[in-house]
Amino acid sequence: MRPESEAELAAMIRGASGPLAPVGGGTRLAPGEGQGVRLETGGLSGVILYEPAALTLVARAGTPLSEIEAALAAEGQRLAFEPPRFAGSTIGGVIAANASGPRRVKDGAARDSALGVRFVDGRGEVIQSGGRVMKNVTGYDLVKLMAGSRGRLGVLTEVSLKTQPIPPAAATLALPGLGAGAAIPALTAALTGPWDVTGAGWLPGHGALIRIEGLAGSVAGRAESLSARLAAWGEVTRREDDPWRLLDPNIPGSGAAPRSGGALWRISCRPSEAALLLDRLPEPMSLDWGGGLIRVALPAGETPDLTGTRAIATRLTGATPLSLPPMAPAVAALNEGLRAEFDPRGLFAGAF
Repeated sequence: MRPESEAELAAMIRGASGPLAPVGGGTRLAPGEGQGVRLETGGLSGVILYEPAALTLVARAGTPLSEIEAALAAEGQRLAFEPPRFAGSTIGGVIAANASGPRRVKDGAARDSALGVRFVDGRGEVIQSGGRVMKNVTGYDLVKLMAGSRGRLGVLTEVSLKTQPIPPAAATLALPGLGAGAAIPALTAALTGPWDVTGAGWLPGHGALIRIEGLAGSVAGRAESLSARLAAWGEVTRREDDPWRLLDPNIPGSGAAPRSGGALWRISCRPSEAALLLDRLPEPMSLDWGGGLIRVALPAGETPDLTGTRAIATRLTGATPLSLPPMAPAVAALNEGLRAEFDPRGLFAGAF
């Protein structure tokens, strides 16, 4: 089903009798997601309001991410959280997945740029939070709650975002001789120092990568100082290209893809745990967030060994449905309470 208006979407949900699967561009679905009748939000498209001077943009959930980025770029602005780009991605899907790129280490995740949301819950009722409130639920930060909910509480119809001016200068420093494990201390040093780093990652064949942005004079001074600090880990070079989009193996041109029959895993961890995890894994496809995000390909049927860490692993590809680890009792109870409030009929329960 493809509603062309919020009212039509609400009517579809009120009339539904079986599982529903909200889908934007379908570019970020994990194995097992998308079960049930698909509710495609592509008909809910368009930028409703954009005020560059106020650094504010409001768009319908089905608006292509590429359209939003083009509108922002024309005004010298961008989304601070640097969402990974996929052909066909929608802004609603980005927020529903809380999809965030390298700049998260400085400017936060997608949820931190979200000012407001509108969505239709499992009762078919329209809810707005952040701005004029049609209905609200005391005690919940609905904007933060919907960011990362992956359609399990309701279907996003509109999002309000704060934007960010594009800085006039940027520099990427590289330590090409470092392997993944050896890169962690260098990335940590860069992130914990006074250099205002906006990207800290690692790529096979490229080594450790550190980015700084800002006014030209400031970038030049910080790049010189940071290069001197990083010299303790080897030769430091300055990249003239922009390698940051390559940190995601799903981006065309990254050169990273699981072997035939294998699966791509995403591991979120504390950077202090990254070295322990990397000792147990094959060479990763990429590191991001200073080592707090590991992407790695494993043979079919294998799972990452997370013993002794607080890491969370999610399989992003593979033929078999995703099997999530059991939640702690308190977390499970909180989730059930949210489901009961926003989706009492269990229409979205088949998300996994």
